[in-house]
Amino acid sequence: MLTAYGACAVTFMMVMYALEARGRGFVLAFAAGCLLSSSYGFLAGTWPFGVVEAIWAVVALRRYLALSGS
Repeated sequence: MLTAYGACAVTFMMVMYALEARGRGFVLAFAAGCLLSSSYGFLAGTWPFGVVEAIWAVVALRRYLALSGS
């Protein structure tokens, strides 16, 4: 089950990344996908992956907020 969750989380994250140019909502969805992938990393015991994905979530959230102001 954990592997299936991880595969779905990473797939969702990558699809949202590919669609980011279509609108800022996809940037927010990418941030959510990063958080899902991060949670998978921590649940799977691969904490470095979890940390990196959490950082990507913060970066994506900052991009979303920057796009909101423009």
